[in-house]
Amino acid sequence: MTKGDLVEAVAKAAGINKRVAGDAVDATFETIIRAIRKSKRFQVPDFGTFTVRSRKARKGTNPQTGDVIALKASRTVGFKPAPALKKGL
Repeated sequence: MTKGDLVEAVAKAAGINKRVAGDAVDATFETIIRAIRKSKRFQVPDFGTFTVRSRKARKGTNPQTGDVIALKASRTVGFKPAPALKKGL
């Protein structure tokens, strides 16, 4: 599913036009991003939890040359699905 598909589904479900639905989808994602930045976690009941995860520095391989390269430590966002979501898959 693409963002356009999501906007179309929201517009149809809510009975609104696509522009308003697009604004709502954008606002929703911006709010989630701000929440993750502020509290390092965002939880949606019966869906799952987004958390900030730390990756340690490690060695990797350049796929084009095969050379070993050093990868810096970084932070990323992880997602853990809720039991209700896992059950429905």
